[in-house]
Amino acid sequence: MHAGAEARPVTDRRILLLSIGVQLALGLAFGHSFDARVFMATGYLVGSGENPYAASDLGAVFRHVGFDKLGPAGYPPPWPLVLGLLYLISYAVVPNLLLYNLVLKLPVIAANVGLAYLAVAVLKQLGASPAVARRAWVLMLFNPVLLYFGAAWGQVDAVAAALAIWALTLAWTRRTTASAGLLALSVCLKPIALPVLLVVLLFLWRDGWQRAARYAGVFAAVSIVAVVAPFAALGWDPSAILHRWNGHFVLTGGLALSTSLRLWRDPLELPGSWWLVGMVWIPALIVAGLALRRGDGGLEDLLTKTTALVLVFFLTRARLAEPNVVLLVPLVLVLTVTGALPRWSFAAVCAIPLAFSVVNNSPLELLFVAFPGAMESSIAWVERYEETALVLKAALAVAWQVAGWWIVVLCFRWAPARATVRDEALEAVRP
Repeated sequence: MHAGAEARPVTDRRILLLSIGVQLALGLAFGHSFDARVFMATGYLVGSGENPYAASDLGAVFRHVGFDKLGPAGYPPPWPLVLGLLYLISYAVVPNLLLYNLVLKLPVIAANVGLAYLAVAVLKQLGASPAVARRAWVLMLFNPVLLYFGAAWGQVDAVAAALAIWALTLAWTRRTTASAGLLALSVCLKPIALPVLLVVLLFLWRDGWQRAARYAGVFAAVSIVAVVAPFAALGWDPSAILHRWNGHFVLTGGLALSTSLRLWRDPLELPGSWWLVGMVWIPALIVAGLALRRGDGGLEDLLTKTTALVLVFFLTRARLAEPNVVLLVPLVLVLTVTGALPRWSFAAVCAIPLAFSVVNNSPLELLFVAFPGAMESSIAWVERYEETALVLKAALAVAWQVAGWWIVVLCFRWAPARATVRDEALEAVRP
């Protein structure tokens, strides 16, 4: 490495501003046809003092196609409350749909930037050189997964991921109260980081079950306040949620293996009592957590276990939306840089979900806000190739399973190996 490259600072204001500028442009022009509608409607309903968890007809409010038949908000209260605040400072003041669309993306764009700095902070703790940390920082700022699923699509996975990884680093430094609170907010925002709770509890158990119990108590208390309190304080009716409490467990498709079943039949939901198959991730996480309980207790060990358990969670779900993989991007990048995972693992985590999204016509649905006519005509044209697209989606879902389980196996091999090195070192210094 050239000495000048080593001397360059990790962060660069011009690169940061360029990344923010690109994300703001994407956030203004694009928005997923389903999520953008739901988020805009939810913000309006919360900001207007109405119940976001009820069906609504807001065609007269936004004067835009697609707002006449809307179902209830699909997220726990923390995110609807944020959307309500963003509505009050944007569309309620300047009723412009493009501006409103952009403002709703600002927390996601901030989280994308935050993930880049979290990756740098973690790599510094692991002893990476400034040049290596800088390359990782740039890879995060211009990562196509974060730009596409976050800034353009508008999904909130980056916010949940940033909170979860921040919580993980705090747990490693034993700042458990703050860590538990942040992790609870992450899971309440979107439960993609649920496996992180198991990783942290197993990690803290090494210090005694009392510390792990306190962490679980804080996590539970913050979760209850974040999810239950808004319904009571604001008078929202939760009946729509309670009626479909197992909705996340019965849906099929996405990067999950259930997509390949659609080559023979097309079930959007697991039929009848088959919804229990959607709960396989629970015993899978327990088994994986117990198998990975050994380790050297270092930060890299913690990141490896988190990556493995998050992948097990994703790979055993009945449905996995492409934006969910945002949580894996910084984790796998750091482990790739440190040599715990091969380089192809980072490429696979980024490339397969993006390819699946393209075959799934998601780029066309991003035209919803600015170019709804072009979106509808384009989707109508490509639907004639639906059978070919289904085969490609099934193939990519299988490829995701193969790559994902391979990475899990690599993580399983790495953690015990580090534990063995630690145990041998301790044995060598014992009197």
